[in-house]
Amino acid sequence: MLSACLILCASYAALLLLKFVLALRVARAQEPLASATPAPTTILQPILSGDPALGEVLATNLRALPHCRFLWLLDEDDAAGQAVAAQLRARHPDVAIECLLLPPAPAGHNPKMHKLALAAAQVRTPHLLVLDDDTALPAASLAELLARLDSRELATGLPCYLDDERFASRLLAQFVNNNAALTYLPLLNVWPPPSINGMCYALRADALARMGGFAPLVVQLADDLAVANQLCAKGGRIHQSTAPLFVRTSVRDLRHYTQVMHRWFLFALLLLDRQPWPLRASILALHGLPPLLLLAAVTTSALAWHALATAALAAVLALRSGLLCMIQRHLTGLPRHAFGVSLLAELLQPAHAVHALVQRRIRWRTRHYHVRANDDFEPV
Repeated sequence: MLSACLILCASYAALLLLKFVLALRVARAQEPLASATPAPTTILQPILSGDPALGEVLATNLRALPHCRFLWLLDEDDAAGQAVAAQLRARHPDVAIECLLLPPAPAGHNPKMHKLALAAAQVRTPHLLVLDDDTALPAASLAELLARLDSRELATGLPCYLDDERFASRLLAQFVNNNAALTYLPLLNVWPPPSINGMCYALRADALARMGGFAPLVVQLADDLAVANQLCAKGGRIHQSTAPLFVRTSVRDLRHYTQVMHRWFLFALLLLDRQPWPLRASILALHGLPPLLLLAAVTTSALAWHALATAALAAVLALRSGLLCMIQRHLTGLPRHAFGVSLLAELLQPAHAVHALVQRRIRWRTRHYHVRANDDFEPV
């Protein structure tokens, strides 16, 4: 048991160091390219009420990006969302805000992509930005994304979660902040981005036209994967930047946390299904294996009941905390690591993966779907 613990600790540390070095290599190679003059940009925001922080997050973007044109895409039957939008328009009369009331998505259509498809014709600028209603985009991040469109058709950033100090919210935030850079960046040393961060991405309008707009993608549930696949199929290129995107979702309790994680892990499985086997193997080795190794190391350390096993595990956990703090500080300006909650978030990942494998019904805010494939799902 002692030997097993030492081998597991060494294996986990080696993979963690490898991911850290590869991520830092990409991050340091990306010199900021922010334009001096912001380019005209239309921000498309599909909005759905239900999150208490909705109004605050939307207002944050209005204050940070007053030079942009906002298209808020609202459901005809979402009275609460329409009320929030009306209040913010009244408070920010100097910002160009247009609210589009849209019919509900038909069964088998992605509600977010349904809205984007109907609103795409309203874009009059050479660039557009798709921004989730729980994501705050700093002006510097917008400038960085737009600058990358000089050489790429699409640019996206790295999510950073801001928790509301509730335990479930902190657990979700630690999962994202542990993994964002160490998931998105290392593979870029060998592979182009296999997908995008759907929370926020900038896109050239001419590239969207070559894709046929968003309409061909309405029957796919994982909209980020759908956009990435369609763009690349039409010869487009994706830039994964290190620009931070600050996400704030109110996670009510552990049940809500489990629902969000279930959806994310199921979408990750849909992504894996579309990848060639060498890339799939790389993803599983770099991102699927470490949580299993850590869980096994913790278990064997407890069973070994030996000072050397305890010391090895303590050294690995100290290394983990130090590397996470370093990469978070480098990319977001602050270390966002909370030792105990961060560790728990990683140890729970195998359980979330199993849950996604065996349960194909997800909850997405107020909606429920049974998912058979990315283009085969139905409301339930």
